[in-house]
Amino acid sequence: MGDLSPMTHFLTIRLWRHGLLLACLLLAPFAWSADILLTAAEDGAGVQAFTQALAQQRPEDHVTFTPLKDLPAPSQLPASTRVILLDLPGLDWRLQDAQGPPTLVLRISRLQARQRLGSTHPAKISLLWSDPPLARQLQLIANILPQAERIGVLYGPDSEFLLPELIQFAKPMGLEIVPQLWDNTSDSRPLQTLFKNSDVLLGLDDPQLYNPKTAKNLLLSSYAQQLPLVGPNAGFVRAGSLASTYSDQSDWLAVLDRLLDHPPANWPRTLYPEHFKVVGNPQVARSLGIEQVNEAAVAARLAEGEKRP
Repeated sequence: MGDLSPMTHFLTIRLWRHGLLLACLLLAPFAWSADILLTAAEDGAGVQAFTQALAQQRPEDHVTFTPLKDLPAPSQLPASTRVILLDLPGLDWRLQDAQGPPTLVLRISRLQARQRLGSTHPAKISLLWSDPPLARQLQLIANILPQAERIGVLYGPDSEFLLPELIQFAKPMGLEIVPQLWDNTSDSRPLQTLFKNSDVLLGLDDPQLYNPKTAKNLLLSSYAQQLPLVGPNAGFVRAGSLASTYSDQSDWLAVLDRLLDHPPANWPRTLYPEHFKVVGNPQVARSLGIEQVNEAAVAARLAEGEKRP
């Protein structure tokens, strides 16, 4: 073939550019919008509010909620759907089928995941942890109780697996983890033993240990020994522990917004929300003779510390 004339070359370039532009326009809706399906066993006001907030945050996507009972098997959903599970029954539904679409499991604790998954981690499933990160809770203690060095930790058969990680985080901070098995919550002797050997108690998010039945005994013992309890979650701070870190709905929406901007192949297998807040109980601080927690300032210091390598 001979060389193209200048005019032919010009027309060829123009046609190619028009074709490229047309292709971009045709592909744009598919490249920049997604079908996002939220599901849960219960369809309450909180679930609907969360779905609406996500839909408002991502107007370019198609965000819907369908009750779990109305869904087919996971493999029957379109592979391009992005599924967000809002409760544990949703995870049980998703685990029945290895061929389902990419899935984000929202607000599941480390302990709950271990009970359902053991040491396995199915493909296409990303777990977004609900319990506060252990390293973040230790940093909280270091910020609000700088004199505390011995960190007492109650654990049960279900939460024992967290201890090695906790010890690993504590060591470079100069903190000592003092673990105590509490496998019979009607027996207060392990509590008394732990309190005598600790400067502060760090609560693990283990519902066998921290629940409405054990709260009174734990908190009264804590006050009697003048020993602060940090954690295990925001709800327990309202009940009477000193402080905790936590992530609320706005924090979770920010996490989801960032993840949904990326293709599912790039989603992390597990993730703690990088957005979080601190909650303190001023009455508890006063009763223990401790300075009241400045929630915003402490949260800002912790966040800044996490940004640094």
